[in-house]
Amino acid sequence: MEDDRGVAIFDPQSSIFVGKLSPRPVFFATFPKVVAMLQYIFKRLLHMIPLLLGVSLLTFLLMAMSPGNYFTSLQQNPQISPDTIARLKAQFHLDRPWYVQYVFWLKNVASGNFGYSMAYKISATSLIVARLWNTFLLSFFALLIAWGIAIPFGIWAAVKKDSWVDHACSFVAFVGLSVPDVLLSLLALWFAAASGWFPVGGAESPLHDFMSPSQQFWDRAHHLILPAVVLAASDLAGIMRRMRSCLLDTLRAEYVTAARARGLGEGWVVWKHALRNAINPLLTIFGYSLAALLSGAFIVENIMAWPGLGRLTMEAFFAKDSYLVVDCVVMATALLVIGNFIADILLAWSDPRIRLK
Repeated sequence: MEDDRGVAIFDPQSSIFVGKLSPRPVFFATFPKVVAMLQYIFKRLLHMIPLLLGVSLLTFLLMAMSPGNYFTSLQQNPQISPDTIARLKAQFHLDRPWYVQYVFWLKNVASGNFGYSMAYKISATSLIVARLWNTFLLSFFALLIAWGIAIPFGIWAAVKKDSWVDHACSFVAFVGLSVPDVLLSLLALWFAAASGWFPVGGAESPLHDFMSPSQQFWDRAHHLILPAVVLAASDLAGIMRRMRSCLLDTLRAEYVTAARARGLGEGWVVWKHALRNAINPLLTIFGYSLAALLSGAFIVENIMAWPGLGRLTMEAFFAKDSYLVVDCVVMATALLVIGNFIADILLAWSDPRIRLK
């Protein structure tokens, strides 16, 4: 008698046909893969915990080694009594060693409370959420601009190798990689001030609250365009060069030559056979691309006055708001880890030869 993979079942003694067995449902075939993927996601999430703890501990140590705290400058104000300053220090545990402060901070974070911003006089949670949303918008649209332009032009440069298109794309990539983000941000501010086409800094106009919803949307988009283009410039150049290089290597592969020998058109060979394998290496740098965008966002936000997480971190650091600095650094680290995690998932999805273990 055959197992459940067979079509029919026979009695070996009498050779009588017993019946027909239906194949195993697809759900049972894919269920182990789903479980393996969920286990992999769970393990990666567990790996984030010691990393975030280490980053927060190191940030607390560095802030403790820096001279002074938020109340040091308030001590020079004659209108504030020493008793008031001592009471405030005790309220925020700043009169205790740094490791004791870290334990109190960790206890609050475990309960979902990121503390209180001494510099802004509001909850650190609401402040970080608002600034984190601005950083997410800036990085997301910069990512769309960089990948949306770099991938098509990288493919075009590889297909038209050694043509004027290839040389023009190489020149643009060279300029994008050569100009620092600081200089590009300053040039963008000069261009905005000279032309008047874009606002000079900020995320919204002074009359933003008095606008209609559609006007508010276009006002935010108008403020977002220039910082997103500046942030995407250097990342765009690197992705375009990598796309060109990967596609050229794939077009020299033997299976591509065999596809051409079968009489397939060049366009079909590129899009159907070469492009998917050529784009796989780019997925591995997706997380690094997000990391580069977040690091560049710190520079762009501070120079172009975009109210994001990077600008908040610098403002909190100069104000000696230690708890807020640690919150911002931990949030930025979590974004980087999530970016690398997404890159691993995309790579496993695009390449069936890769198995998550």
